[in-house]
Amino acid sequence: MDARTADASVRFDPARATGIMLVTASAAFFALAGIFTRSITAGPWTIACWRGLVGATIIAAYVLWRERGRDMRDSLRLGRRGWALAIVGALSSIAFITAFKLTYVANVTIIYATVPFMAAGLERIVLGEHTRGSTILAALASLAGVAIMMLGGIGTGSLAGNLMAVLMTAGCALYMVLIRKFTNAPVVWTGAVAAFLLFLVGCIVTDPLDVTRHDAILMCAFGVSFAAAVILWTEGTRLVSAAESGLLGSAEVPLAILFAWIFLDELPPQASLMGGAVVIAAVFGYAAWNFRRRAAIAAVT
Repeated sequence: MDARTADASVRFDPARATGIMLVTASAAFFALAGIFTRSITAGPWTIACWRGLVGATIIAAYVLWRERGRDMRDSLRLGRRGWALAIVGALSSIAFITAFKLTYVANVTIIYATVPFMAAGLERIVLGEHTRGSTILAALASLAGVAIMMLGGIGTGSLAGNLMAVLMTAGCALYMVLIRKFTNAPVVWTGAVAAFLLFLVGCIVTDPLDVTRHDAILMCAFGVSFAAAVILWTEGTRLVSAAESGLLGSAEVPLAILFAWIFLDELPPQASLMGGAVVIAAVFGYAAWNFRRRAAIAAVT
């Protein structure tokens, strides 16, 4: 083996390559959420009910498979912290689905892209962590983009959906911070419980069987897609750094907008495009800067 071959073998990491593919695939599955929601005529609670049942079943099976051969009592015990995570996750999920019903896919996805910056603000409040200047600048830029979108929604039916997307994003940011605070909580299992909670509540507030065959098929597919996204993300993030995972996960934003254009023929108004461009630039710019920063630190150490 010559020097060039040896160098190439050192640089190529099969595990990391697999992680990149898995996280990217998870972003693609996550990006389908708006397509499924907008293509289904049933209401948000009916969708959440079906998606919750199918998704929770698959994720639960995955958790049991991962924990096979071990004492699962501790792994599956939620406790107060786990239940808190499950409730926050369930509320965020129903807000997510409702937002897609009320506004453009692009608007929901772009607003959701600001979740790292909301999480950074909550980390400062809840965990007392210092927020870097670069994070504050990127957050301000992304908030400016969201403001442009919100102003464009005034007087239209999309304003309520935009507000619901902001609420959902705040819930997801809180969920991320609680995961860091509750380090011993079984996160993936908690996700399954959150989905099952939506199934139970959905059975109470709506009739989940009062749906068309077309909707039933799409809602089952939505549940499978949701479970696949969670499982692929879980497996992929084990193999790549947090910075890479965040950067690759950002691919959900352009993919969701592209899918909405291809499958729904949906193009958002000019204000959404302008605000979205600002948010995407802030998110991708910050993710790329953070990735280079961590790579430089790793090279030195």
